[in-house]
Amino acid sequence: MKDEVLDAYLEAGRLASRILSRSLPLVKVGASFLQVVEEVEGLVRGGGAGLAFPLNLSLNEAAAHDTASAGDDRVFRAGDMVKMDLGVHLDGYIADTAGTVDLGENTPLVQASRDALGRAISLVKPGISTGDLGAAIQGEIEGRGFRPVANLTGHGLGRYEIHTPPTVPNVRMNGGAVLREGMVFAIEPFASTGTGFVSDGPRVQIFQQTGDRPARLPEARRVLNQVRDRHGLPFARRWLSGEKLDITLSSLVRTGHLHAYPVLSDVPGCLVSQAEHTVIVTSDGCIVTTR
Repeated sequence: MKDEVLDAYLEAGRLASRILSRSLPLVKVGASFLQVVEEVEGLVRGGGAGLAFPLNLSLNEAAAHDTASAGDDRVFRAGDMVKMDLGVHLDGYIADTAGTVDLGENTPLVQASRDALGRAISLVKPGISTGDLGAAIQGEIEGRGFRPVANLTGHGLGRYEIHTPPTVPNVRMNGGAVLREGMVFAIEPFASTGTGFVSDGPRVQIFQQTGDRPARLPEARRVLNQVRDRHGLPFARRWLSGEKLDITLSSLVRTGHLHAYPVLSDVPGCLVSQAEHTVIVTSDGCIVTTR
C-alpha cells in the first residue's frame, strides 16, 4: 500500500472516530431522528470529508440501512436501541464504524457486540481466515445468551467501494478468505435477542448507482445527474430534488440503474446491537483506523 493511500485511510479513520464519539450522545429520548442525521452528516462535510454512505440510524429490531427521510418526524423514545453506522471517505478511501446507544436497560446486549468486535480484531493477522473471525464473533455473542445475526457480514473496502472481498461472517464457517497484509475491511458484529436473521422491510431510503448507462426518461436522467459525483457510493433519497421521486427511483431500480437498500430487520419486538471498526492488515497484526 502506497504511503499516500495509507495516510488517507488513517485520516479518514481518525475523522470517523472523532465524529462518532461526538455524535452518539446526540441520541437521547425526545431528540429528532432527522436532526441527528443531518447534524452528523454536516460534521463529516464540515470536516472536509465525504460521506461514504448516508448516516444509518436503525432502531430496535432494525439492524441496518435505515436513515432519515425528508420531513421525518420520528423521535427517539425510552427503551429504543439505536445503531449509528457512519461511513467517511477521503478521496474515496473509506472508514466505516458503528456504535449502539441503549435508551433502555440492555447493557449486556450492547456489550456483546462490542466484545465480539474486540475479540475478532485481536485475531487479525496474515494467515488467519475470515471463518476464524466468524467463529470468535459467534462464540462471544452466544456466550452471553444472544444470537449473532448470521446473514449480515463485515466486508472489504476499496476506493469508492463499500462492499468488496473479503466477506467477514458473524458466525463460524469452514474456510473463508485468508487474510493477507494490506487488506482493508470492516468487522461488524450484530447481536440479537431475536432469531439472528434479518429480512428486507418495506422502508427504502438508501440507493446506489450500479452503472453508467444512460437513462431514457428525463426524470431518470435528472436523478442520475444528481448522484454522479458519488462515484457509485450510496445516497439518500432526501438528498435528491425533483418531482415524482418515488416513481423515478422505483423505475431506475427495475431497469438496473440503481440498487435499493431496504431496511433489514429481525423479528418485531426484539433488539439488535452493533459494533464496527475498520482494520488494515499488517505484517504482524492490524491497524484499527477507526479506534
